[in-house]
Amino acid sequence: MTNPHLRRYVWDVPTRLFHWGIAALVGFSWWSAENGHMDWHYKSGLVVTGLLVFRILWGFVGSDTARFAQFLRGPVAVRAYLRGQLAPRPGHNPLGGWSVLALLLVLVTQVTTGLFSVDVDGMESGPLSYLLDFDQGRIAAEIHEVSFNLLLALVALHVLAIAYHLVFKRHNLTRAMLTGYQSFDAGSAGLARVGWWRVIVCAALAVAAAYWLSRGGRL
Repeated sequence: MTNPHLRRYVWDVPTRLFHWGIAALVGFSWWSAENGHMDWHYKSGLVVTGLLVFRILWGFVGSDTARFAQFLRGPVAVRAYLRGQLAPRPGHNPLGGWSVLALLLVLVTQVTTGLFSVDVDGMESGPLSYLLDFDQGRIAAEIHEVSFNLLLALVALHVLAIAYHLVFKRHNLTRAMLTGYQSFDAGSAGLARVGWWRVIVCAALAVAAAYWLSRGGRL
């Protein structure tokens, strides 16, 4: 007999910090750009870049539910999930896993184009803009703006999915991402954790990458 109230470790601390850090920084980046605080926008973008580098590395060497190999599943699994034929398991469901990848790809596009962007007056520019001519820098800026609108659309879908799970499936995903725990059947497999040395290494590489980019890719 299963116990639906059994608490299982699901979301590790680095994944949760990334999740809420990105949410806060994207909002701050929008605010700083809208209000002309480009120095803060620039710094916020570099922190977002560092977080993305960390999350990509963590997707390969992190805990079970953080790894891309765990939550990126094929079309058969997605179809089974949509039909309600897939048993719940710790971490992202098959559809949610692909939504996470979509968000990461758009965020990578956002920060990459920001690094190369030039404004209409040529006064404000990303640290790698010197590698492009003015017209190319303006194209990067336009893609930067379009990708942000796409990011907003994906965030809206993300919020709607969370609301759907809360209202119709009685799954409080927000609480899970705050506490790190989620209820699963007693038969759910245990989750292996990884040593904190991996967090330190990934964080060091992320900080180094952000610093290197802030210097225009120069040592």
